[in-house]
Amino acid sequence: MTKSRNRANGEGSIYPYKNGYAAYAWVTTPSGLRRRKYVYGKTRDYVHQKWIKLQQQAAQGPLPTKTPKVGAYLDYWLREVVTPNVAPLTAKTYETLVRRHIAPGLGSKNLARLSTRDAQQWINRVARTCQCCAQGKDVARPSDKQRCCALSNCCGQRLSPRTQRDTRACLRRALACAIDDELITRNIAKSIKLPTARRKKGKRWTTEQARRFLASAKVDNDPLYAAYVLVVVEGMRKGEALGLPYDAVDFEQQKVEIGYQLQRVGGQLLHRETKTEESDSQLPFPAIVGTALRARLVQRDRDKQAAADAWQEHGLMFTTKYGTPIEPRNFNRSWDRRIIKAGVPKITVHDGRRTCGSLLADLDVHPRVAMAILRHAQFAITMEIYTEVSDEATREGLKKLGESLQ
Repeated sequence: MTKSRNRANGEGSIYPYKNGYAAYAWVTTPSGLRRRKYVYGKTRDYVHQKWIKLQQQAAQGPLPTKTPKVGAYLDYWLREVVTPNVAPLTAKTYETLVRRHIAPGLGSKNLARLSTRDAQQWINRVARTCQCCAQGKDVARPSDKQRCCALSNCCGQRLSPRTQRDTRACLRRALACAIDDELITRNIAKSIKLPTARRKKGKRWTTEQARRFLASAKVDNDPLYAAYVLVVVEGMRKGEALGLPYDAVDFEQQKVEIGYQLQRVGGQLLHRETKTEESDSQLPFPAIVGTALRARLVQRDRDKQAAADAWQEHGLMFTTKYGTPIEPRNFNRSWDRRIIKAGVPKITVHDGRRTCGSLLADLDVHPRVAMAILRHAQFAITMEIYTEVSDEATREGLKKLGESLQ
């Protein structure tokens, strides 16, 4: 059957095309060029509606004539938007999420045609997939150390709820940038649904346990004793303690200036500024911190003299015996060994920082003061710590309740 070539008034650019109809409108691209942009459909009425919408969009501002695939746009986003403008560790995290989870599932989709259904099915599929199988983790191991997926014994390693949320957030940020680039008109990642995840309660030490941990390190002359003190007493992050310049301490004013951090990112050890302005601060310190830092500087001078020509000056407070930076992973190992020697419950270095916040809460320090000490960007983060009631407080509360009912 031959399609009718009669066109209604004002529809000169709508014409039969393959199994339906096509239409075009002249638009100005983001680069300033005038180009035709086409729309397609199976019926004239449907194409007419799309054509009217296209004309309206063209009147509002620049429009691209071609929309890239999701994978191609993500490559551009990582290269031109993320890498130059965010912290290296954040950029590496985005790159990993894109490479492992987003690009394999959505990379071949047309960016403009990506639907909420596509995205929801993708995130559901990712959540069900064994990541050991998908990423070939067991296959990459030496044959004598393969223990699961390479031996057709799937270990069922699924993404954690936290990683699922991070993956969705990464896609949402990329699509928000695509909206700014006028490639799409809505962010479908906002509609992706994920199961409600329980927030894990952070671990913490009691005052006595924190004291035993620090006392153990002090008695053994642990070279990282002062760093432990900075984490537990000053609430410093691991990277901030390891990246602390040796001249950042003012003993006269009893203040320490926090402005740098040490991080291992993509195989490189980076000494760089802290992530946010809120992290920068001049914190006053109590006597225990001053005594520990003085002892650390004395030991640093001894190490420098002993190393002689082998000393490599990096300007850091905490170094190896040759002046090189402390590897963050090695710091974790030293922390764990000290926990065993001190006989206290195992917690992470970050939980040691949380311990500082919890102890401040137990001492009834005002939350705003604690926020300044911990240098949180948001007050809600500080209040999360303050609303975690310690076991001691819970036990005391129940004791009082029991006594009142006797």
